[in-house]
Amino acid sequence: MDLSSKAKQINPSITLEITAKAKALKEDGINVVSFGAGEPDFNTPDNIIKAAIKAMNEGKTKYTPASGILDLRKAICKKFKNDNNLEYKPSQIVVSTGAKQSLANAFMAILNKGDEVIIPVPYWVSYPELVKLADGVPVLVNTKKENDYKYSIEELRKVVNSKTKAILINSPNNPTGSIYSKEDLLEIASFAKENDLIIISDEIYEKLIYDNEKHISIASLSQDAYERTIVINGLSKSYAMTGWRVGYSACSEEIAKLMGSIQSHVTSNINSISQYAAIEALEGPQDSIKSMIVEFEKRRNYMIDRIEKINGLSLIKAKGAFYIMVDVSKFYGKSINGNIIKTSLDFSKSILKEENLAVIPGIAFGLDNYIRLSYATSMDVIEEGLNRLEAYLKNLV
Repeated sequence: MDLSSKAKQINPSITLEITAKAKALKEDGINVVSFGAGEPDFNTPDNIIKAAIKAMNEGKTKYTPASGILDLRKAICKKFKNDNNLEYKPSQIVVSTGAKQSLANAFMAILNKGDEVIIPVPYWVSYPELVKLADGVPVLVNTKKENDYKYSIEELRKVVNSKTKAILINSPNNPTGSIYSKEDLLEIASFAKENDLIIISDEIYEKLIYDNEKHISIASLSQDAYERTIVINGLSKSYAMTGWRVGYSACSEEIAKLMGSIQSHVTSNINSISQYAAIEALEGPQDSIKSMIVEFEKRRNYMIDRIEKINGLSLIKAKGAFYIMVDVSKFYGKSINGNIIKTSLDFSKSILKEENLAVIPGIAFGLDNYIRLSYATSMDVIEEGLNRLEAYLKNLV
């Protein structure tokens, strides 16, 4: 039987594969420590949970408009005004099943077959695959360590051509935690204007920023940038609401209408209860979110300090999100129990087998010299995990 050639071109998520293996080992009673999860270990704040229960008790369990209930879209508009100095109308907002669906909607709304989308390396694993699903062509730009793995205009000019439709930015970045400064974003906005490109700005880690850094949305820099940018955001990371599946986009009414139409056929609305919980998340007390960020920064600092003391390792110092990219390439060519470590995937599979420690191979993000460690887990888990990492490295010969 001849199945979809497009589906066959899609690579499964390596991050989900490693996480699934770790969970399977845990279910077998094995004491696995995981640095793989891209979700906070905190529970959703009580006020948000109570808002969901209230909505259920009030019978708010029915279908809603495909793009989201009006009160939630109004709350999102207020958030953009207060946090980002951006003015949107509810008709410009589409609420989706997580930021991942918002991205999928965006690519399907703007791409025709063969259109190219510029994506920086390293990248979140789903960006290239979502572009391919929308019949687009991902164009991967290798960024440099000395520039915190962010775009440079010189790199962008080498890849732009008549087929280029859009450029994607992710700040703070997954996996590096790098943050684009205002100067960086002004250059990209100018480049996009010069080449008439749509900007897709993934800002899902917007609130998870450390060292007194500041998030700036590229859409806020000029009227032109505003008109050509699709902002992607959501509640999963900042509000510990990964399982609630609430993402959203903001863009021109023309593109928003297309995205809403696409979503109406793919999933219809996201579940109604999550939408009412999301209103409370955005408009209710923010104290628990601030406390969570303080804890993340403490964990990040501990992890960086420990890793920098381990001989042979180096890292990218994250300024945002909740990941540390660790360079393990000095251990390539070494072996353990007859298995030679040649790649980040070899390293990740081996350390899971030998030490029951789950890490994500850097090749999932286009950086094969690295592994990604998440500090969205307790300090006890971080300490034990780094102990296992150190023990594993000592056993390599």
